[in-house]
Amino acid sequence: MNKAERYKRLVEYFTKNMPVAESELDFKNTYELIVAVILSAQCTDKRVNMITPAFYKNFPTVEVLANSTIEEVFSYIKTCSYPNSKAEHLVGMSKMLVKDFNGIVPSEVDELLKLPGVGRKTANVIASVAFNKPVMAVDTHVFRVAARIGLTTNANNPLETEKQLVKNFPKDKIATAHHWLILHGRYVCIARKPKCNECGLTEICLYYNKIKKK
Repeated sequence: MNKAERYKRLVEYFTKNMPVAESELDFKNTYELIVAVILSAQCTDKRVNMITPAFYKNFPTVEVLANSTIEEVFSYIKTCSYPNSKAEHLVGMSKMLVKDFNGIVPSEVDELLKLPGVGRKTANVIASVAFNKPVMAVDTHVFRVAARIGLTTNANNPLETEKQLVKNFPKDKIATAHHWLILHGRYVCIARKPKCNECGLTEICLYYNKIKKK
């Protein structure tokens, strides 16, 4: 099976078995999304979703957040990983949005990357989820699953994985494929002991066919 066929079969499988694939972060608008995604760095979505209701209530708009202090923000996110740096990033991000973007979260990755606390993965998540841009955010799940199945070849870093996935997925499927791979990695193709007996992709998976069958 060549790579093109592998992508084709994967898209067919998830289109049938996971037609709705969305972020597991709770948010109602783009402002809330960027807050949640910044908080989610090296933190579970479940933990972020426990933090954000009170955060959104006390900082309901980007303008309110921009007028807050790092110490005040910290008090609401202290149970998250790296709360000190994230508090600083959230306040800095909101101030830049108000000052340079009229309080509106930009849709382009290059513009998003200018914001404090927004790296490439975060920018791609926002562009993909909020604006349906054909970009691929690569987290540990996407990186692992893509390599195991055989969607990528010799991709040694997230950027190389991103480039290969964007090149090979149909453009109109890229935003959804991001969630397919994350959710598959989170619940089935887990890091330490993948649940191959529960996976519907074993027929096309290089890991399963090369390693698990030995």
